[in-house]
Amino acid sequence: MPTLAEDISVSAKPSASQTPLEVSLLTGGVDRPYAQGLAMALIAKGVRLDVIGSDYVDSPEMQTTSGLRFFNLWPPQSANRTAAGKLSRVLRHYASLIRYTAAAKPKVFHILWNSKVQFFDRTLLMLYYKAMRKRVTLTAHNVNEARRDGKDSFLNRLTLRMQYRLTDHIFVHTQKMKDELISDFGVRDRVVTVIRHPINDAFPDTSLTSAEAKQKLGLQSHEKALLCFGRIKPYKGIEHMLETFQILAKQDRSYRLIIAGEAEKRNEDYLNEIRRLIPSELMHDERVLLKAQFIPDEDVELYLKAADVMVLPYNQIFQSGVLFLGYSFGLPVVATDVGSFKEEVVEGRTGFMSRPGDPADLARAISDYFSSGLYKNLSKTRTEIKEHADRHHSWAAVAELTSNAYVDLKSN
Repeated sequence: MPTLAEDISVSAKPSASQTPLEVSLLTGGVDRPYAQGLAMALIAKGVRLDVIGSDYVDSPEMQTTSGLRFFNLWPPQSANRTAAGKLSRVLRHYASLIRYTAAAKPKVFHILWNSKVQFFDRTLLMLYYKAMRKRVTLTAHNVNEARRDGKDSFLNRLTLRMQYRLTDHIFVHTQKMKDELISDFGVRDRVVTVIRHPINDAFPDTSLTSAEAKQKLGLQSHEKALLCFGRIKPYKGIEHMLETFQILAKQDRSYRLIIAGEAEKRNEDYLNEIRRLIPSELMHDERVLLKAQFIPDEDVELYLKAADVMVLPYNQIFQSGVLFLGYSFGLPVVATDVGSFKEEVVEGRTGFMSRPGDPADLARAISDYFSSGLYKNLSKTRTEIKEHADRHHSWAAVAELTSNAYVDLKSN
């Protein structure tokens, strides 16, 4: 079986003689763009799906697509969100999931994300799936998220090892992640498939132009807009970006920095640190725009089109969906050389790389970008990056490799 999505040819339609695969797609109630993209691509391959989701994952496509049944197994959020109410909601969710599993017709369960209580999902719930004779596949978006966030523990590694060992097939997005599964968790080579991270095309892309987007955010057409986008978390290295921006701002007053995304409660201290690190004069002149809030789907394109470059100054990462969100809008990237960014950022074609934790080198890479043909011909660059993303990160190729793994599981 090929291991990279670009290594295969994608058939347009499933063979009429094939018995349709039936699969349960467990979303954990999160990451609607990924869940929807994969679900629609699998349906196009002839797979019949039960999608286990939540209000957030639900969409018109989930309700109207032939061959797809949507199950919202998360109770509605209570207006009075007490600790007892939150616990009750989680327990009712798991009770519904257990009942669904007992009655579910699909024999293949594909876990996109665990639900809520990681240690339970990785151990007892996995054992329950196996007791119900389900063949389990898992998309490991992060091999060890706790280590990335500096919160690793023996119990975390033990439960991860249990889930990985109990899973029949694992999908990862980079060869580096596969190598880590094998070396750190003893996973067998043959049960892991590497699939390039697909483009994130679930957000509206209207006729809004880059010039109009800049104007709406209060930017001048000649200003060089840098964007840090997505949830604000310590591993994303925004503190380095602020130091980098001060270097750039002294060289050229046309630079503007936009930091857009919400911070979860557990990261409020980090957000406060970011606020403290922004020099008052840069905030007063609005040369740094901090939009520390949830960005609605319909506003995502505003930031991606107003920006001249996406900056990913991360300290650690396995793979970033933000990178491919930028690519889906044709936005070039300047990223630090961590995780698998070097596999996905084509130097001089889709962006530039810098050393991690080195603000001066990040400033150098950003300056190189703005001196390059990528920026000087940005309209053409955006078109070429979109074409690159469509060619190397298509949902159709992801669905091809994913459904191939389903077939192998059913035949073994």
